[in-house]
Amino acid sequence: MIRKNPSKPWSCILFDLDGTITDSAPGIIGRLSRTLQAMGRPVPLPAELVAFVGPPILDGFRDVASMNEDEAKEALVVYRGLAASEGPQDDAAVYPGMLGLVRALHAAGIPLALATSKSEVQANRILDHLQIADCFAVICGSSEDETRSAKADVVEEALRRLREQGIDLSNIVLVGDREHDIIGAGEHGVPAIMVEWGYGSPAEALGAIAVVHSVDQLRALLL
Repeated sequence: MIRKNPSKPWSCILFDLDGTITDSAPGIIGRLSRTLQAMGRPVPLPAELVAFVGPPILDGFRDVASMNEDEAKEALVVYRGLAASEGPQDDAAVYPGMLGLVRALHAAGIPLALATSKSEVQANRILDHLQIADCFAVICGSSEDETRSAKADVVEEALRRLREQGIDLSNIVLVGDREHDIIGAGEHGVPAIMVEWGYGSPAEALGAIAVVHSVDQLRALLL
């Protein structure tokens, strides 16, 4: 159950990645376009492909591209291959101020964890590229076969790893930009703060304990 009026000081903070720390949409959309072309599928407009950003990619192939299960899994292999060959830089455009905030939270001694539906391998590469991997006690993402990809499953695994390290989870919060973040965190009693600079719509903020419009506002809620 989510605590009544949760607020700082936080014992631990979970962060989403795409749309929260990094603006990865251009890289993701480019890979999606090439994946769909390789599959002989029509390529939607970029504005439509944004729907892929945030939720598990496998879900996007099924729900947005109308693929069946086998086709979606085949497309995922193509997509993952492109992501592996291109390196992390295409997904590593950082929202101004977010690297400084992550480093400040780490310096303040607040344990941090990453909980992303992006491939965990790729998430590690991106955080290494941004030189903030050492700020996170746990970096948790989807498994390569997407058997762990739903945000609730990723949050569950992140919490398990945090418990293994003996990190206090009594007053924890997740920061994300989509309804998947809020709902997935809520399934484990974790309150969520929604950032407006990502890929979600205002309607997706339902259930968030706060909505922030700037990194300064987020900093005030976290530090």
